Amino acid sequence: MKNLKKVIQTIAVCGAGTMGAGIAQIAAYSGFTTLLFDIRQDGLDRAKAQIEKSLTVAVEKGKLAPADKDSILQRIRFTAAIEDCVADVIIEAIVERITAKTALFNQLAAINTAETIFASNTSSLSVSEIASAVSVHPSRVVGMHFFNPAHLMKLVEVVSGKETAPAVADTIYELAEKMGKVPVRVKDAPGFIVNRVARHYYLEAMHIAEQGQADFSTIDQLLEAAGFKMGPFALMDLIGNDINLAVTQSLYDAFEQAPRFKPNALQEQRVKDGKLGRKTGLGFYRYEQ
Repeated sequence: MKNLKKVIQTIAVCGAGTMGAGIAQIAAYSGFTTLLFDIRQDGLDRAKAQIEKSLTVAVEKGKLAPADKDSILQRIRFTAAIEDCVADVIIEAIVERITAKTALFNQLAAINTAETIFASNTSSLSVSEIASAVSVHPSRVVGMHFFNPAHLMKLVEVVSGKETAPAVADTIYELAEKMGKVPVRVKDAPGFIVNRVARHYYLEAMHIAEQGQADFSTIDQLLEAAGFKMGPFALMDLIGNDINLAVTQSLYDAFEQAPRFKPNALQEQRVKDGKLGRKTGLGFYRYEQ
């Protein structure tokens, strides 16, 4: 893999949350045989419903033919059996913890070939650290960071760790292009580029709300009027307050508790109370389930 780019035909996505479902959808949409794995059947059921709803909306808007919708769904296999996760590229979109990600990759290394590429959708963790804990061929570990919603957002950060083989990064870069994305190569650093900058979009908005200068809705409306596609509170609810907080905590720790990255109590309390956003029906806003 150090010198030759790999031909990709099959993609396995591990983790059937909002992000994983979106990645699986765009992989199948792009013509790849796709497998979506999650240990929880209810998670797979929700992911299938999410993908079907998204494709139905595309058909209703005239952006997708009904026959193409059926073809896309037929290219996705949903499974709760990890032994089914055999593919040319495996993209993990699980919980934002290095121990969980490396444990998964080591399980998958035992059932895949040495040529299988392991791509992490981590938004803030060190790709080099993840690779160093993978027992077999760490040179095939790379970051492939999508943005939510993955089937719509164009940007993908392609992150090379210290051991990532150039051909692996090239393969993932070209894969992102085939998915209709705009890939950018970034160095392995806390938060990469987007999440390092975006922390302050969320944190400053929460500081403003905390100080009573404006409420959540007003702040969102003002920033959307200024050109942002989504306001910070609506976006945190979409991403998931637990995930967003985990990224903030990761950067706070990586930058030795620099005050500018300190997690905000408004979000910490919501996570503690289980108010995670759209996926729970309540976050900064209330949603119909």
